[in-house]
Amino acid sequence: MIVADLTKGIFKPAGNKAETSTSVSRAISEAETLAREKKTARLKQLRLEKEARDAAAVAAQPEPARKGKGKKPGSRPASA
Repeated sequence: MIVADLTKGIFKPAGNKAETSTSVSRAISEAETLAREKKTARLKQLRLEKEARDAAAVAAQPEPARKGKGKKPGSRPASA
């Protein structure tokens, strides 16, 4: 029975190995998803802050002065 005792420690059931691989791959996938969502939220916050700053800067700028529709010097009157 020495052989039976040795094989218990050396060989592992295939189902256990598959479950381990599945759980590890799921853990990696979940960690990557969490990191991606965190990065997306951070970038969204930065984008919203920048858009707010840009909108405030545009609102703070005075409108350019409009040029009058007066006649130019030296122009001829329109004939009817």
